[in-house]
Amino acid sequence: MKYVIIIPDGAADYRLDELNGRTPFEVADIPHIDRLAVSGRQGTVTTTPQGMSCGSDVCTMCLLGYDPTRFHTGRAPLEAAALGIDMTETDWAFRANFVTITDGRMRDHSAGHIADEEAHRLLADFTASVRLPEMSLLPGVSYRNILIDQSGQAGNGRDYSELLTTGPHDIPGEPIRKHLPVGGEYADLIQGIIDDSGRLFEHHEINLMRREMDEPPVTHLWPWGQGKRPAIPRFDARFGLQGAMITAVDLLAGIGNLIGWDRLDVPGQTSYHDNDYVATGQHGVAALADYDIICLHIEAPDEASHTADVATKVAAIEAIDRYVVGPVHDALESNNADWRLLLLPDHYTSVATRKHDPTPVPFLICGKQVRGVRQCPFTEENANAADLHITHGHELMEYFLYSGLGSV
Repeated sequence: MKYVIIIPDGAADYRLDELNGRTPFEVADIPHIDRLAVSGRQGTVTTTPQGMSCGSDVCTMCLLGYDPTRFHTGRAPLEAAALGIDMTETDWAFRANFVTITDGRMRDHSAGHIADEEAHRLLADFTASVRLPEMSLLPGVSYRNILIDQSGQAGNGRDYSELLTTGPHDIPGEPIRKHLPVGGEYADLIQGIIDDSGRLFEHHEINLMRREMDEPPVTHLWPWGQGKRPAIPRFDARFGLQGAMITAVDLLAGIGNLIGWDRLDVPGQTSYHDNDYVATGQHGVAALADYDIICLHIEAPDEASHTADVATKVAAIEAIDRYVVGPVHDALESNNADWRLLLLPDHYTSVATRKHDPTPVPFLICGKQVRGVRQCPFTEENANAADLHITHGHELMEYFLYSGLGSV
């Protein structure tokens, strides 16, 4: 039996004026997804447990079968795992974005998706100029960095369990004063990193060039998503299946790493609409020969939503359908083996608000022994009208793997 999960990140949305009152899924030309929806079963699943933040860390952990209320300790440790950062039990990790703040408002959570070369230069200059007591700043991809607090290794570690931080993608255009780090003993320490970065970056030569080119300047480092290393049981120990993750996002790769999945490198894969969708689909097809279950995660619809770019969001969904869903489904059909496929966004990302939303997401399951009640195209409305609604999202995985097959 082969299993495939396809995650068009943030693709679910609400009816938009720009689309004449329709959603991106309703507008997009997605014949392969619609064909699977008609032959399979649609429904909705709650991927954000009540009281938790709606983000890919929580939502993806949930849809892969792990209850975030038990296993989620913070977003940053998941990304640290993807980067191969060896955290001790006492270390704390933060995600540290390069952001653009102007007139006291969060203008861009990614500083214009800054290039790696510029990002690494800024990070190196910051660490050379600012004292970080028992801390390390490590580069990720583009605007994404990781801050590790290693003070616990000396026996008198800082405790950030009462600290409240906010992801910059959650507050587009909002005043930052309401979202600065607060709570606990060390809020001032983290606030100091934000302030120090603002002073250093203000006249940095990279920003002088970015302003001349009419690109968003990198105004600050913004730490958030802190947590300790989680203890998560391996997927193969729970379900007896060997898995692999295809993604351009360290967060997803980190979750895969922690549950024992391999990360498969795809040249040309990015987090944006310049992603090589053809290569993504081809590597997914090739992985079917070596793994029992594969997950293909494509970030582009989410990033388009965060920039309120509805046309790119629709185009990304169409590219996923044509170059990923179609080829992978064809390969499953032709390999003479039993299979199941699950397609779903991890969460809604609204073009109108540029934010994530915890509304239960639509999903479709198709393949062996899967029959739907309503044969209709894949849309948010059709999924909501279906008869299958899973309120505890981590239970979806067992349903996907075992429902109707006579064994658990």
